[in-house]
Amino acid sequence: MPHAPSLLREGHSARRRFLKYAGIATAATALASSQGWHLAYAAALSKEKREKLSPDDIIALMKKGNERFRRGKESPHDYLAQQKASAKGQYPAAVILSCIDSRAPAETIMDLGIGDCFNARVAGNIANEDILGSMEFACKIAGAKVILVMGHTACGAIKGAIDNAQLGNLTGLLAKIRPAVEATQYQGERSAKNYGFVDAVARKNVELTMVDIRRRSPVLADLEKSGSIRIAGAMYNLETGQVDFLA
Repeated sequence: MPHAPSLLREGHSARRRFLKYAGIATAATALASSQGWHLAYAAALSKEKREKLSPDDIIALMKKGNERFRRGKESPHDYLAQQKASAKGQYPAAVILSCIDSRAPAETIMDLGIGDCFNARVAGNIANEDILGSMEFACKIAGAKVILVMGHTACGAIKGAIDNAQLGNLTGLLAKIRPAVEATQYQGERSAKNYGFVDAVARKNVELTMVDIRRRSPVLADLEKSGSIRIAGAMYNLETGQVDFLA
């Protein structure tokens, strides 16, 4: 039988602990021992299993996945099995907005599998109308429970925004990051050559993007207010491999 993806295995462990602490471990044991349960977890995340995860559970699983990545103990993914299992339908637990930087692939650094998350990637991880619409689809229609905005250290788009770089359509994109440059409080050299400042702006950009999502999408704001989803932020460190969750 194909290996279960990490999100599912970790989710099972988290739920078993919760059931035990709630005083109903017997029911959890019975569920885990049934053949049907094992088949449900064979490859891709199912709707039934996703619905048992809360937004906080999903973020906790992302953190655990990043820990495995940093230790070099990633799950033995059977991507072919995941592809086949998800071909008829998908039930991702999260939508991740991250930068296009080739060194920061979200699914890899959080040890996720095919079907675990939606991905939106754009330089500087900014939210435009198309991305907001995609997030609304992912959460309101497809059922994802977490929106994660993830920036990273030494970001080239952040450097370009600090330097007011001008280049075709990139000029307009970098202009959307400029508010983060202006809003960043930093004692020291405020230049793209100072990586401390660059990373501080990147972090502020994540925070402002989260605010922007809530402000510009009543659909997502209402889902968060109701507790159906959680909008969170993170910074990925290119040097250490660690994902630092902000909220």
